[in-house]
Amino acid sequence: MEKINQSEQNSWEYLKIIGVPGIPARTSPFDPGYDPVTLVSHLEQSFHLISTLKISMACWQIANEKATRQKNDAARRFNIPVCTGGGPFEIAAVFNKLPEYLDLCADFRFTRIEAGEGFTDTNLSPRTIVQMVEERGMEVQFEVGKKHAGIFTSDMVGELIDQGKKWLDAGAVQIVIEARESAQDVGVFGEKGEFNPDAADRFADAFGLDIAVFEAPTKPSQFALLNHFGPGVHLSNVRIEELLRVEIYRRGLHSDAFQYENLRPKGQ
Repeated sequence: MEKINQSEQNSWEYLKIIGVPGIPARTSPFDPGYDPVTLVSHLEQSFHLISTLKISMACWQIANEKATRQKNDAARRFNIPVCTGGGPFEIAAVFNKLPEYLDLCADFRFTRIEAGEGFTDTNLSPRTIVQMVEERGMEVQFEVGKKHAGIFTSDMVGELIDQGKKWLDAGAVQIVIEARESAQDVGVFGEKGEFNPDAADRFADAFGLDIAVFEAPTKPSQFALLNHFGPGVHLSNVRIEELLRVEIYRRGLHSDAFQYENLRPKGQ
């Protein structure tokens, strides 16, 4: 069930009456560098809808450390796991500084780090990396797909599924499917943002919707994935100020979502 005190939420009692189901948190929004006050306000408003909070890109590494620690501490108060973005991991790996990077993440009290090879390659084995992370009290999610290689071909999807399985076998907890900040000409989205359901289905079939996490940074990408998979799909790279819009769509409370049988409330 959702992370909320239902007895203090009359609106949730009403939603039950019209048939809106209780849905576990299935969205991982990201913070691209907001100030702590803004981020904490969003957490107070929507903590029960957040599966994992991503402190994204490398912004946290150059921001005032006190501000980043405030964000992490606030998320912990709401029992929200906090994850780093994958870019800093890749840069650390290129310079053979993963131990130092992971020490820094642990010091900031991150729950999870994102690993990937989106714009670099690493010679370290998945198990070696996962073990390094686990020794510091954190967990790993792995992002599949290159950031600059365009839409996934059929062959690429097969290779990425194999790569994802290796990381899961090594101890990673989730597999993230790349879509960057545009959802255009990358991953399961074409040059104009058109959704490729066949490729998405292959990831969902291989990993399941609890493990597969689809980046959905834009309104069309978010709606396309929810229309196709229904409310159970796990989305990430959602800007935190857009979280509530995604969640009303997930529950069939958006006018566009109401047209879809797999999303609209069933009523009583």
